[in-house]
Amino acid sequence: QVFLVESGGGSVQAGGSLRLSCAASGRLSTVNVMGWYRQTPGSLRDLVAVIEDDGTTRYTDSVKGRFTVSRDSAKTRVYLQMNNLKPEDTAVYYCNAHHPIIWGADYWGQGTQVTVSS
Repeated sequence: QVFLVESGGGSVQAGGSLRLSCAASGRLSTVNVMGWYRQTPGSLRDLVAVIEDDGTTRYTDSVKGRFTVSRDSAKTRVYLQMNNLKPEDTAVYYCNAHHPIIWGADYWGQGTQVTVSS
C-alpha cells in the first residue's frame, strides 16, 4: 500500500504561481511512476505531469513550459511547480503513484483544489 497526501492548493490570479506538494509513504518500491492529474466537474481525471524512476517526465501539452514536475530521490515527495497559471488550470489536482505492470499498484491522494481567477 502507498499513501499520498497533497498540499499547496489554493486561489491565485491569472499569471500567478503555486507549488503543489505530495507526501508519499508506504511500499514505495512497488511504484515507478509518480505525478499529478486534475479533474473538473463533469470531466474525466486527466494527466497533467508525471515523472518516472529514471527521471523521464511527461506533460500534457497545455502545461508544457509552465509546469514542472519533480521529486526527491527517495520518492517521498513529489512536487508540481505551476507558473503563469490560467483560469483553465482551475481543477482539483490529484497526486498519483503507480506501476504500469504490477496489478493493483495504482494509488491516489485525496486531491487539492486549485482556483485561478481572471
